[in-house]
Parts: sequence; C-alpha cells; structure tokens
Amino acid sequence: MDRRQADKRGESKLIPDKSIDPRILACAKEEFLSKPYEQVSLREICAKAGVTTGAFYKRYRNKEELFDALVKPTLDALGESSDRIESVSYERMDEQDLRRIWIMTPDTQERIVRMLYENYDGFRLLLCNAEGTRYSGFLHDFVSDVTARSMRFLEEAHRRGMISSVIDEEELHMLLTAYWSTMFEPLMHGLSLEKALRHSAVVADLFNWTRVLGF
Repeated sequence: MDRRQADKRGESKLIPDKSIDPRILACAKEEFLSKPYEQVSLREICAKAGVTTGAFYKRYRNKEELFDALVKPTLDALGESSDRIESVSYERMDEQDLRRIWIMTPDTQERIVRMLYENYDGFRLLLCNAEGTRYSGFLHDFVSDVTARSMRFLEEAHRRGMISSVIDEEELHMLLTAYWSTMFEPLMHGLSLEKALRHSAVVADLFNWTRVLGF
C-alpha cells in the first residue's frame, strides 16, 4: 500500500506504492482468462493482488476500465501494424509494390503470427473472453477496419488499370473474416507458436488473394 516518508524538512509525504498496478493487472489477467467476464469479481482480484478495494478504485473506475487496460497494449500493437502498412501512400507505390502487398509469402505470414503470439494473452482476452464487454464484436470490428483500408488500396489499383473491377465490399468483408478467423484459430485453441507458423503456411496456400482480386 502507499506509505508515508519524511522529507528533508521532517514533513510527512505520501509515497505511492508502485507495485500495486502490476499486481492488480497480473491478477486481473489471470481472472479474465480463466472465467467469463460476467463472473469475474473485483473483490477477488483485489484479494489475490493483496490490495484494498479503495486502492483499486483510485486507479480504475470499474471492471470494464480494468479490462480496457489489459487489452490496450494488444490493440495498440494491432493498430501500429495496420498503420505501418498504410503509412506508405498507395499513390506513390509502383505497380509491382501494389501487387506484392497481396501476395501471401511465408515471411508475411510469419510476421503476422509472431505479432499475434507476442500479444498472446491480449488476443485471447479479445477473442475468447470479451463477451459482455465492448469488445465482444472484436473480430467483426477489426475486419471492418481492414476491409475499409483494403478498399482504398483496390480503388487505387483499379484507377491505374491494374484490375478490371473492384470486388464488392461486403464480399471482401466476408473473405477477410474467413482469413483472419483462420489466422486466429491456433491462438484461440492454445496451439504453440511452432504449430501456428506451420498452420500459417497452409493458410497462405488457401488464400490466393491476387487471383481473387484480379491481379
């Protein structure tokens, strides 16, 4: 807990206990991963973390805000990955580079899988334990964002005459849902990184994006 310490003038000042946040988050992650969201008890988390409920509420308003804190690093990593891909303007890319984006090479698949497994617990929370939170539609929301980004790319490719037509947005959403569901499956089933990497090579063979999109 927070403690008091005398300063140079002999006056008492409050020294925050910096171990409280990590303890709360570690115990909360364990609880949220082991049971449905609605069954998670803040009192139990506090008891396991060895903190008072008062100390908890100084840091988090409620259970939802605590869950937010646990998944934020994963969402940030996912956003950074998507932003990095789109940081290079499509208008400035040559046609070879535009085509290369949709080629599912082993290196591309490996980067995706490693990013997922570097944020293993966060994705498990989002994909398996988010029912009852605002992330219950995580897969749909994530794919909707990917679809919107992809449509901008395809419209640029069509403008250049690289493809004869642009796939329907709803159809692309369904195909991307299938792709990302397949990529998330090893993590959701608790498979090892090695098995997930082997699985991703099969997925690369299954999804021939250049053919589907008309490149």
